[in-house]
Amino acid sequence: MTAFDRYASVRYVVDDVQAAVDFYTTHLGFTLNTGAAPAFADVVRGPLRLMLSGPASSGTRATPDDATTAGRNRIHLTVDDLGAEIRRLRDAGLPFRSGLVSGPRGRQILLADPAGNLVELFQPAQRPEAS
Repeated sequence: MTAFDRYASVRYVVDDVQAAVDFYTTHLGFTLNTGAAPAFADVVRGPLRLMLSGPASSGTRATPDDATTAGRNRIHLTVDDLGAEIRRLRDAGLPFRSGLVSGPRGRQILLADPAGNLVELFQPAQRPEAS
């Protein structure tokens, strides 16, 4: 087992590696794991390793030409107080890509990183305590 086996890794293609690192570490509680900006950096939060690949990264060069925009996939981050997170991030001037959506399992909103990749912030619904 390697050191990276303890993480689930997701690659996001970004326009500016340093801007992406700043976004995830400043606003979403990630910490820098390794950095080789401007080509690549990775940040971690719990068991999630987010690989940020810039234009000079080999991960970006492997992307087909017809896949140059962000997809509909997103990372999913659970938060304790979604309302407080929305206020904090709006106060920081960050762009949301959706309104607040509520469902039987909880509430969510989509945030965009500097390259347009989506981040879902999710607060689970309170479950009644079992008697």
